[in-house]
Amino acid sequence: MEPQKIYPRTGDKEIVYLKNVVQSTFITVGDYTMYNDFVNDPRGFEKNNVLYHYPYVNNDRLIIGKFCSIACGAKFLFNSANHALQPLTTYPFPIFWEEWGLEMTAITGAWDNKGDIVIGNDVWIGYEAVIMAGVTIGDGAIIGTRAVVTKDVPPYAIVGGVPAKIIRMRFDEATINKLLQIKWWNWPPEKIKQNLQAIWQGRVEGLK
Repeated sequence: MEPQKIYPRTGDKEIVYLKNVVQSTFITVGDYTMYNDFVNDPRGFEKNNVLYHYPYVNNDRLIIGKFCSIACGAKFLFNSANHALQPLTTYPFPIFWEEWGLEMTAITGAWDNKGDIVIGNDVWIGYEAVIMAGVTIGDGAIIGTRAVVTKDVPPYAIVGGVPAKIIRMRFDEATINKLLQIKWWNWPPEKIKQNLQAIWQGRVEGLK
């Protein structure tokens, strides 16, 4: 059963189920993923947090899994923010094709296209963290406050800093492998409820 409501907490307008507020077909969000914003209306996530995203030009996508927690001000910077580095200048001449006598079709040459942003399941993205184009964040990872993520993040890694680097892993390798095999986030809500105590207490051996 998918959550249909926008606000998961009665009387709280700062947290939304993100799936139910995004409209772009180029943004996919899994069930129960939530976004908190105490500065702006969280329903404005698509405009305020997904930046330089021109999918009809670049065909790039934002894919976010289930049960993610996205903190206030987290940003997803897409390909059009990446000025091309191969030319002798970083000035985006192709954007101003009329001014410089270029073809309109040359516009994508103004930036380096690094691809989609893919966020796994059960990922926690901290306050004002920035995720760059082309990055994949694995299941269960944690992105620290104001981290700038320029490279892929392994499942269940905790990363922080500018640029973001691994601080430590959340669990030992055996536990991580078990969690990636179980994929509890794909269970029906009834089964998750039955296992909530084990999940909350960190007892992978208690999952059934």
